[in-house]
Amino acid sequence: MDNIANMLVQIKNAQAIGKKTAVIPFSKTKFAIAKILEKTNFIAAVGTEDRKEKKVLVVDLKYQNQKPAISGIKRMSKPGCRIYVSYQDLKPVKQGRGLAILSSSKGILTDKEAKEQKAGGELLCQVW
Repeated sequence: MDNIANMLVQIKNAQAIGKKTAVIPFSKTKFAIAKILEKTNFIAAVGTEDRKEKKVLVVDLKYQNQKPAISGIKRMSKPGCRIYVSYQDLKPVKQGRGLAILSSSKGILTDKEAKEQKAGGELLCQVW
């Protein structure tokens, strides 16, 4: 089972029905992705809680004029088909209105940070 894809779908579905928060099982990778989404203003806030002996991510969703801040989210690299890119091959997402998230040797990065640090890696997802 793809945990990152599960997280992305939970966020997308929660925004589709107008929820204020999404509760997602915790992992360090998902927390790093959520922090990037918070830093780039796609979600309002992210935090962690302990619930019934399990740690969870609590993602506060963001809306602009009653519309979700995330209009689309796509998982690129999947467990059955990994996609790796170099920093030279990174293209702007939706003419620069979106972002790509990569997992590199320097951590979880956005496409812009990867170009600045000249680091390629696994293309996790695209958000716009």
